[in-house]
Amino acid sequence: MHPRVKASLLWGAIGALSFLVLIQGYELLSAERLSFALKFAAGGVVALVAAGSTYLAEPLVFGENGRV
Repeated sequence: MHPRVKASLLWGAIGALSFLVLIQGYELLSAERLSFALKFAAGGVVALVAAGSTYLAEPLVFGENGRV
């Protein structure tokens, strides 16, 4: 697997897990309860957006040689 793809997928996973932790914290502090399917659907969207934006932004941030 290409390192750029691997890094993007890992950032997507980090984004999704962070979002799910935030939802759990919200549920602990409020009386609102969200459905299980809604949580994971929103987490999936966050993962796709995080992975896609990381994949697209990496050449803009690091340039062609991989350095800042």
